[in-house]
Amino acid sequence: MIKILFICHGNICRSTMAQSVFAHLVHQRGLADRFVIDSAATSREEIGNPPHRGTAHKLQQENIPLIPHRARQVTQADYDNFDYLICMDRNNVRNLRAMLGGDPQGKIYKFLSYAGIDRDIADPWYTGDFDETFEDVLTAGHALLEYLQTASNKSG
Repeated sequence: MIKILFICHGNICRSTMAQSVFAHLVHQRGLADRFVIDSAATSREEIGNPPHRGTAHKLQQENIPLIPHRARQVTQADYDNFDYLICMDRNNVRNLRAMLGGDPQGKIYKFLSYAGIDRDIADPWYTGDFDETFEDVLTAGHALLEYLQTASNKSG
């Protein structure tokens, strides 16, 4: 099992979108039984809240099932239990490393880096642009899945 945790500031927009999109991509390839996919926040601001209506609406437009989820904050246990902690932007990376006291096992990554893109996924909470966020999440999701399948093929 490959365990992936998607992380953003509040866990209601980008990380929940990434969780649903990535789960959809692995399901389409018949790989759902090989993954554990979840999401969490670096902050406590939205704990207990469902995905943002903009995220839910965009996923519905794209015919991607929204995974039922309530916002939660990332924990040290998450670091111990997940193989990859995928952040949406550099602030998430910085905050997560501060929360966890570093990244000794090298598990923290910025999502778009898998697509060879050195920029953040914009937060639609501030931009209002769920379309742009979706396009970045989809691009990064495809790239992450390709990376994991290539790595799996090399090791297996």
